[in-house]
Amino acid sequence: MRQPLFFLLVLGAFIGLPQRVSAQTPFAFEYRSVAKVVHGTDTLRTAWVGGLNTPHFSSIDLNGDNQPDLYLFDRQTRRSYTYLNAANPSGGRMWQYAPDYQSLFPADLSNWVQLRDYDCDGRPDIFTMGPISGSIKVYRNVAGAGGRPTFQLVSDELNFFDPGPNGGMTNISTGGYNTPAIEDINGDGRLDIVTFNYINSTTVHSFINSSTTACGGLDFRQDSQRWGGVKTCYTSCSSFVFGTEECRSNNVLKPNHTSGNNLLPIDLDGDGDKDLLTARDNCAELVRLTNAGTLAAARFTSAGQTASFPPTTPVRLPNFPAPYSLDVTFDGRPDLVVTPNVFDHLDTIDTHQTVWLYENTSATAAPNYAFRQNDFLQRDMLDVSDKAAPAFGDLTGDGLKDMLIGGVSRATTGGFYRASLWLYQNVGTASKPVYKLITNDYLGLSGKKYGSLRPALVDLNRDGVLDLAYSAFSLRNSSYNFIAYVLNTATTSQSAAFNVASPTLLENIPGRVYDTPCFTDVDADGYVDMLLSTNTNSSDFPGQALRYYRNNGSQPLSRAFVLVNNDFGRIRTPTDERPNNLATTVADFDGDTRPDLVTIDELGVLHFYADYRSQSSIFLDRSDVLFNPTLARLEPLQLGSRIENLYTLTSSDVNNDGIPELFVGTEDGGVVALGGLRPTLGAKAAAQKLPLSVYPNPATTTAIVETPRPTRLVVLDMMGRRVRAEAALRQRHTLDLQNLAAGVYLVRAEAANGETGVQRLVVQ
Repeated sequence: MRQPLFFLLVLGAFIGLPQRVSAQTPFAFEYRSVAKVVHGTDTLRTAWVGGLNTPHFSSIDLNGDNQPDLYLFDRQTRRSYTYLNAANPSGGRMWQYAPDYQSLFPADLSNWVQLRDYDCDGRPDIFTMGPISGSIKVYRNVAGAGGRPTFQLVSDELNFFDPGPNGGMTNISTGGYNTPAIEDINGDGRLDIVTFNYINSTTVHSFINSSTTACGGLDFRQDSQRWGGVKTCYTSCSSFVFGTEECRSNNVLKPNHTSGNNLLPIDLDGDGDKDLLTARDNCAELVRLTNAGTLAAARFTSAGQTASFPPTTPVRLPNFPAPYSLDVTFDGRPDLVVTPNVFDHLDTIDTHQTVWLYENTSATAAPNYAFRQNDFLQRDMLDVSDKAAPAFGDLTGDGLKDMLIGGVSRATTGGFYRASLWLYQNVGTASKPVYKLITNDYLGLSGKKYGSLRPALVDLNRDGVLDLAYSAFSLRNSSYNFIAYVLNTATTSQSAAFNVASPTLLENIPGRVYDTPCFTDVDADGYVDMLLSTNTNSSDFPGQALRYYRNNGSQPLSRAFVLVNNDFGRIRTPTDERPNNLATTVADFDGDTRPDLVTIDELGVLHFYADYRSQSSIFLDRSDVLFNPTLARLEPLQLGSRIENLYTLTSSDVNNDGIPELFVGTEDGGVVALGGLRPTLGAKAAAQKLPLSVYPNPATTTAIVETPRPTRLVVLDMMGRRVRAEAALRQRHTLDLQNLAAGVYLVRAEAANGETGVQRLVVQ
């Protein structure tokens, strides 16, 4: 970690320490909303979150303000998302995406996550799947600085006491695909566990909390192996038997992966006991079972069963609905959120509009769910459903960089699950881009029936216009991947012209699914070379994850890329293994005029290789490359760590400020945008010549800045980011400090002759 040096450099500007900016100064990225994104007439409020596929929802106070915030865990990617309960400038409350809190959560969360307060201290704790498939791991929430949560591991697995002949303490197993419910089902104030059995997911096992304390504890006994007398029959999506009755048929629904069931015990009729919402894999409906028994002895019957729930707009998700009860509309009443709970994507469902919100409009204990939207939170973000792969370049001939995203969805013509290119035209300016969706099937490539599209916009033939290259595989033959290119026949002032009917394949290149090229001039000879990220390692194409193909400038272009190094940089994981599903990009991020290499693999951690051209055969990296302003630290970027996660990387200076932005395409179908921070402020502080006066200091709403000669002003925060500017040359400036967060800032004055002065300003 190089964080202490970074803060000393910036702090030195305050107190006049000698400064020297060198290669040792840490460069960092930060989450940044780099551009507006428009769909139709709607500007997406949180465009760069990165998409959602299979989120689990919980409530927790993240920032210590006693407001319930929002925590999401995406089952498919194992990624955490955090949203603050914030004031809406137009009135009321809103969900404000706050990624700085995501790193508070453990990186090893798996399969499912529920935040529940087991020790009754008012802070929700973490329940998730443990290291043994089906087990339950628990982290205790201990109050941290500023009321923020910190989590301490309590147990890798929960056990129950089995009084049988071979009894003793036995692991509570939920199965590898079921999602259990951690709820108080008998009204004694302690958290119990109910889950479909781990063998065949037909009956519900209940584990009652047997702790002897008034509240809290993690001691359990098994109360029933058929809670409420209900049993699932796999003859249809809503087949159940009750009491002691058994299923009459063994005809089982056939999902493409391990079968599973979801369940949510919840009082739906206001009588004080727990009813049940449940759904199963390979099914679209949410089934309601009303409890005809009591809190202590649940009893479900066929009379209380319906597959049309909620009654006005029944749930019909693509597959495996999972219900969550929590207040997301800020009225104090728990609403119903339903999402798909698939674990992988063998079902090839569309996950673009799959977070269904039902608002609880009831003023009584019995909820009344009114359907509000099918894209809660998704509506505000860029989301092409799955496997997003962004690229940037001028495709419309207006001199502005547009955005092209490869994605896989059912949103294209015909409703088939296939890849296409989404074109977002820059309708803003070079410094303030606005990306407007023009089409979700640019060039009509959905008709090719590809299972993936990873585009690159690059001038391959050195004629001054961008050509289109892409990595893809056909759904008809998913064992073969190819890299193709189509030359642009237009001029620089015309819209790009690509004849995709006859693409040219790069020859003698590995063909593993999701192989991804990064086109960059590795040897600085003026020709674009190729760094290929691949999982291939065969007798025909031996090698490792990153390979360097040099463009030797020969013709035809399809044969110009020649393998030079099949283990470029000798890139390995922290456990010295070959990284899977590697993605790369190259740009001068840190401003030293030398290109840097950035990688990410299926573990979702970003790696930064500074000035990779001058490194030895074994590249050295940094992973602490994300600056977290809320926690005031450098930390790794973690976007989910499930094996087989698919990420892509690209870089482009989209706002024309001289610092390229980094874009991560995610498995969840979205794009995460990161801006670069170059902490070079200290070098200018040392050369201070111009005196200036800033008062009052500390200040609240305004501050006066006076200099002996007319100057222009810039106000910078601790990271060197511009937060205010006064371009007019004056001897006296009145700075408006409203809407600036409390903290320490630098006021930099510059005269017409180049003399500068810097003064510290504290805003309260």
